[in-house]
Amino acid sequence: MKTFRNLLFAFATIFLFSEASIAQTNTVDLNENSGTVEWEGKKVGGSHNGEIDIKDGQLTFNNKELTKAHIVIDMSSIVNHDLEDQESNQKLVGHLKSDDFFGVKTYPEATFKSTSIASKGSGKYMISGNMTIKGTTNPVEFPVEMKTSKKAFSVEGTFKIDRSKYDVRYGSRSFFDNLGDKAIYDDFEISFKISGSY
Repeated sequence: MKTFRNLLFAFATIFLFSEASIAQTNTVDLNENSGTVEWEGKKVGGSHNGEIDIKDGQLTFNNKELTKAHIVIDMSSIVNHDLEDQESNQKLVGHLKSDDFFGVKTYPEATFKSTSIASKGSGKYMISGNMTIKGTTNPVEFPVEMKTSKKAFSVEGTFKIDRSKYDVRYGSRSFFDNLGDKAIYDDFEISFKISGSY
């Protein structure tokens, strides 16, 4: 009987160590070279688009399944892509960095921290978390798709942010009346692709 109990203990120990070796948690540090973040804002009769850099952050995986995300955006890195005239381009970028919009001198970073990540199968996830812009935090939720190989991954998604919830008021009908064709829509779109190695 004692021999049988010892045998069971041995099998249980082997099983637990096997499970531990299979379950692998990886945290990948992010930086400005980790991917691209593109933005698009629309106004009456037109739109503008550009990019902004990832400053740092982490993605956490368990057995190559995405489980956590923390992303820090460098707000001073805003660039515009659609205006070819450099004077107009720099004027727009300067305005976006000003207190009328994102107040970059006071708020140099925007952050996203996940609170839950639900796998939908086939590399698709629904991410819920908190977005902080201009010192104001609001919950957001958006889908992403992840592609993996043996040692590498890429995560990409597109979602909209309502700037009026972050005290970004310039040209917003949520705060001002009679703007006419000077109105800028509250929703702006963010598209991102983050790549790395496990």
